[in-house]
Amino acid sequence: MSTQPTARHRRSDTGRAGGAARRRGTSAARLSTTVLLFAIAGYFLLPIWWLIVSATKSNGDLFGSNGFWFGSHLHLADNLTKVFRHSDGVFGRWLLNSLLYCGAGALVATLFAAMAGYALAKYPFKGREGVFAVILGAVLIPPPLLALPLYLLASSTGLVNTYWSVLIPSAVTPFGVYLARVYAEASVPDELTDAARVDGAGELRIFFTIALRLMSPALVTICLFQFVGIWNNFFLPLMMLADDSRWPLTLGLYFWNSQLRDQPWYDIVVTGSLVSVVPLCIAFLALQRFWRSGLSAGSLKS
Repeated sequence: MSTQPTARHRRSDTGRAGGAARRRGTSAARLSTTVLLFAIAGYFLLPIWWLIVSATKSNGDLFGSNGFWFGSHLHLADNLTKVFRHSDGVFGRWLLNSLLYCGAGALVATLFAAMAGYALAKYPFKGREGVFAVILGAVLIPPPLLALPLYLLASSTGLVNTYWSVLIPSAVTPFGVYLARVYAEASVPDELTDAARVDGAGELRIFFTIALRLMSPALVTICLFQFVGIWNNFFLPLMMLADDSRWPLTLGLYFWNSQLRDQPWYDIVVTGSLVSVVPLCIAFLALQRFWRSGLSAGSLKS
């Protein structure tokens, strides 16, 4: 009679001890995960913090003060004035060129990718999978490898040193076609398009009034990826453009940086680099909710 409660109490104590151990293990795992995530975030944010701090310093403070903290005086307004007035205000022209290349290229590339992806997803034809396999292969090719063939093609057609030599290649995105096809298969039901055909709608009307709206999260994702890719593109404009009035920001800042040995305008280069990051930040902040939904919804089946 006296041993049964003792054994029961022992089992209860063992269970409570095991539960406490599991809770301690879970808390330790959460803490280590949190610390790891903060370390990764710090690793990615530290260069941005350095860029922000450095853009507020003069040339003397850049080399005579702590690199990760502000100097004795804030010179951000003066540095911005220098950037936009330097070399007769060519930085503003470079900024407009980058916006032109990225805006027009991303919009046209998104439209072409949506049309191609929708066609590959909804129109059965002979060789469709072969075409899609070629597109997947194009995704694996690094863009710099195509710069020389594109230059030879532009040279033979007289497009070198023109805006078209950068805009036309920017209108092609194999990854966008892949993503558009995957998303069209998941989000555009065949029953809906068949009902539209029964009502007398043509294929173009179905695409522009129905398919584009249903594919909008993926299209925003494609547009954002293409915008960032064109904005960071360096090798193609370097080969195509000789006139500095047509350069994008990446090429212009590289030119300024290459002259630092002769002209000590480090504050101008650093501040210009900060300004070049601002449009990308604005694009991500404005489109991040569409970006997240586009990445996740394309992986689900309806």
